[in-house]
Amino acid sequence: MTRPAVHTVPAPEGPPTATTATSTTTPALPSSLHVERHGPVAVLRLARPGKRNALDDATVLGLEAFFAAPPPDVRAVVLDAEGEHFCAGLDLSELTESDTLAGLRHSRMWHRAFERIERGDVPVVAVLKGAVVGGGLELACAAHIRVAEPSTFYALPEGQRGLFVGGGASVRVPRLIGVHRMTDMMLTGRVVDAADGQALGLSQYLTGAGEGLGRALELARHIADNAAITNFAVLQALPRIAEAGPDEGYLLESLMAAVASGSDEAKTRMRAFLAGRAGKVGRS
Repeated sequence: MTRPAVHTVPAPEGPPTATTATSTTTPALPSSLHVERHGPVAVLRLARPGKRNALDDATVLGLEAFFAAPPPDVRAVVLDAEGEHFCAGLDLSELTESDTLAGLRHSRMWHRAFERIERGDVPVVAVLKGAVVGGGLELACAAHIRVAEPSTFYALPEGQRGLFVGGGASVRVPRLIGVHRMTDMMLTGRVVDAADGQALGLSQYLTGAGEGLGRALELARHIADNAAITNFAVLQALPRIAEAGPDEGYLLESLMAAVASGSDEAKTRMRAFLAGRAGKVGRS
């Protein structure tokens, strides 16, 4: 594969750039991915709007490359998309006849790339709109927070095409909505709208039309202000605790709590709180 070009993308105009956004140059990314900076937050944008941001191999490998080595000063990432759709899934024009082993390796490549997102070093907030279908839903489910606009719709059409999911949906989607609901989507081709998707657990936030990016940036900036050790614990320890047996989970929780509370940053923040210099929790 030839080395992709380097792309520099200016920040969009309007409310989402309340904090001055500066463009950045990120090497080894294909033209289907654009990056811009908003202080400690990076926006990584799918840029194939003519294909409804369908994922080709170059884009999936670009996602893997970015999340394998994000800029060291990035504290959170917003995963966005150009145009009216987040992602319509696998680019079927790339789906050629291949043998079983090639298909297995292709699926494992998607697994590897999306694992970099889910188990990576930075929290990821995805902005969902329009089609979040097939591989697009698999990509969205690898993010840690999902913000959906009213135009969002979810589907897993693989069953109607004689296929089976291959980018991690059979693991991640049931964790969010249950096996029985994913079974319904795959067997019947059911399309879930934005409101039902939030009720089921496919998104955590539902915004007005055109407000997804602004809300995602707000959340990402808030996340970036957290103690680094806390964000590490949430991304790396929490999923493993949830999957462990109770005894192992409680022990890992105790170890992680001790590590976090013993950090210099935690001590500084606690002193500020006790001295009345930090805000108390209240209603939003």
